[in-house]
This record gives sequence, structure tokens and C-alpha cells, in this order.
Amino acid sequence: MESISVFDMLKIGVGPSSSHTLGPWRAAERWVDELIDKGHFDQVKKVQVNLYGSLSLTGKGHATDIATMLGLCGFDPVTFPIEKIDETIDFITSNHKLKLNNEREIDFNPKEHITFNRKFLEYHPNGISFHAVLNDGSKKTATFYSIGGGFVVKKERKRKKMKEKKFAQFPFPVHSGVELLSNCKAEGKSISELVLENEKSLRSEEEINDGLQKIWDVMLDSMYVGCHTEGKLPGGLNVKRRAFEMHKNLMGDASYNNATEWIEAIRGTEVKFRQILKWVSCFALAVNEVNASLGRVVTAPTNGSAGVIPAVMMYYMVIENHDANFTDIRKFMLVAGEIGSLFKKGATISAAMGGCQAEIGVSSSMAAGALTELMGGTPEQCLMAAEIAMEHHLGLTCDPIAGLVQIPCIERNAMGAIKAINACEMALDSDPFSAKVPLDKVIETMWETAKDMSNKYKETSEGGLAVRVNMSDC
Repeated sequence: MESISVFDMLKIGVGPSSSHTLGPWRAAERWVDELIDKGHFDQVKKVQVNLYGSLSLTGKGHATDIATMLGLCGFDPVTFPIEKIDETIDFITSNHKLKLNNEREIDFNPKEHITFNRKFLEYHPNGISFHAVLNDGSKKTATFYSIGGGFVVKKERKRKKMKEKKFAQFPFPVHSGVELLSNCKAEGKSISELVLENEKSLRSEEEINDGLQKIWDVMLDSMYVGCHTEGKLPGGLNVKRRAFEMHKNLMGDASYNNATEWIEAIRGTEVKFRQILKWVSCFALAVNEVNASLGRVVTAPTNGSAGVIPAVMMYYMVIENHDANFTDIRKFMLVAGEIGSLFKKGATISAAMGGCQAEIGVSSSMAAGALTELMGGTPEQCLMAAEIAMEHHLGLTCDPIAGLVQIPCIERNAMGAIKAINACEMALDSDPFSAKVPLDKVIETMWETAKDMSNKYKETSEGGLAVRVNMSDC
């Protein structure tokens, strides 16, 4: 069974969806790289893209077609300027030309060369096939599957096997909650300390710190941008951004010039119970409003659930511990990433496979466990908090209206963050050794629930709110 790095669970990318935007973007990049490696790139005359299953049914709302074109152009979702997305796509759609890998211009009409198929491929609900016609008339085809959180695989999983070989270096392999606790006890380490040792087998501590700092910087920026941007979200639902007004009401007359000063200003605001609820909700809404408008966020573990972890971390920094620093951020991210990896290995983090329990539920679980360590909890209490958070998301469906990551997705991030904080507090006040439901059992239950769930509640927009609420109602 694979071992997963924190940098696999927390990835910098572009919204609105890790599985429907970031995944197809990465798949397109990988396919172009394969063409180059095999010596076919210079012979490509025509490209055809076929989207299957959930990628087709909610692809338009999730910008799957846009992400695929950007990937074919060879742009990196981590660094590509998001303000240039519209300009790039407008050029392709207006001129019917695409610069493959930003090198070779080929004829490409999105309406003709990207096909949305309602058919589900057998291997995974998120299938995408690329077809290249070469100058000699031969064809080169490859199919990828976006399995959630920006992870992309091919059915034969050749690359996955290569990655597993690399991750075999982990000194403390963890495939279950029981194994995680056993390693922590044997080594006398906290969860974050144990995970750090595993990460150090892959990269230097300086690289780890630098990578986690960049992740936090993007999280912080997405909260800051979301809290300072007003208007409506794109997509046709006319959803008004709420973080702007909520933030304005909470801040009052406080002034600041940048995100660092912003944090200090927030620390000086009122912290009654209602204000705490509002602040946490505001942080989460801000991130996912940025995500819904093709902004840059961090998969945590997915784009659709990107707001939970930064909102809970900010709660700790500005309300619980005003002296919080990068050491706390690192601990939080390491624990969150490890808990997320347990769900990735034991169940799924893909809404197309498991409904929203696989996204908001997992993110709430990750945040709950991470916050518990920062609040002084033991490894056992961390996993208890993670279990509590997921237990109360079991069965949560994914039924986005119009296939957009807006309703009910954005609000769910606020609810997931609040549940994470509550789960942490309950775990801290409990004896974890008397817990009746261990984390491993709730992961198993989540997976069984996912398999029993009707496909219309798995990111297809064919059930629930998606069919009860019309675009005209919005």
C-alpha cells in the first residue's frame, strides 16, 4: 500500500475543483510530456479530448474544458498567472488555434475537439482521453483518471508503482490509524514529529519548511483576497460573494496595509462566541469564493474543501494563540496531511467516488486532528477528534447546482470548519481510550457508505439540490 507525502495531500493549484480542474490540467500536461518522450510531439497534427462520467456531467461548471486547454498549452497550475486565464482561453476559442506545450500551434476548436460524454468508464467516474493524429495519419491515444485531490493515474498505474518505490524509504510507514499510534508510542513522538521524520526521508528539512511556507502563503492569500473582493461569482447562478460584507462588519474601522498587518488587526477584534463563529465562517467562505472564481488555492484535500483547513488554522492563530508562528503552522499541516492520507488510502477523497463526505468530511477530520495537537492533545486525542469530525459528515452527498462549486459547496466549508473545532474540543475533554469508534472504523464506514451511495449524489448534478433548484430560481 502506498505512502503519501503531505505535499501530495496539500497541493497549490487553481480552482474550482481538484478532481475536475487541477486533475485534467495535470493529465493534459502529462500526456504532452508522453508525446515528447516518445518522439511524437513534432508530428502532432490534430488533438481530440474526450471527457467521461462526472468530468462530463459537471465539467462545464468545474471549468474542466478550460483546465484541459491550459494543460495542453503546457502551463503550470502552480505558477500560471490566473489573470491571464481568460485572455488565453479567448484566444483559443476566437482563433481556433492552440499552442501545444506553448511551442507548436495547431488547429483547435474547443466545440469540436473537446467532447463531453455522459458515459462512465469502468475504472473511475472521472475519465479523460486524449487522441493525437500525427502527420502520417497514425493515432496516439492515452486515458487518464482524475481520482480526487489533484491525483491523476492511468489504469495500469505504472507511475503509481514508481512512486510507491520512492515512498518505500519512509522510516515509519503508516497505513492505518492503529499503525500511526503504534509508531508514535514506540518512538515517543507526536504525530507531527513522526510525519516530519517521514518527510525528511524524501527532502531536506529546509525544503519541507519552504514547501509548507508556500502552502500557507497561498492559503493566507486566498483568505485575504476573498475577504477583500466583492461582487458576484461567475457561472450564471448570480451568487453574491458574502465574505466581503461579513469581513467588513467584523473589522469595523480597523486599518492595515497587508496580510500580516491584517492578522494583527483581527487579533484586536471582539472574540465573543458569535464573533468566533462569524470569523471562522468568513475565512472559509473567503477561500472558496476565490476557488469558485478560478483563483489560486490549496487542495486540502481537494479544491472543493479548500476553505476548512486555512479557516481552522486562522482560528488558532488569531483567537486561541496570538503567539502562533511557523512552527505551529508546520505542525498543523503535517498532522492534517497524515490524517488525509489515511482516508486516501482507506477510502477516497473524490466526491465523484464518495460524495461530499469524501471532501468536506475528510477536510474537517484533517483540521480537527491537526488543531487537537496544537491545543496540546495526545496522538490518541488527535485521532479521536478526526473520527468525531468525520462521523458527523457520513453520508454527505455531492449535489452541486448547475455543476458549479458554489451551492451548497461554499457554505459547507464553513460548516466543516466549525465542526472541526467542536470535534477538537470534545476530544480534548475526553478519554480517547474509552472511545467506542476508532478512526479506522469510521474510514471503513465512509468507504462502505460511498459504495452504497447512488451515483446521482456523486458530483453528477443529477440529484438533490441540483435537480430541486433551477438556475432560474437563482
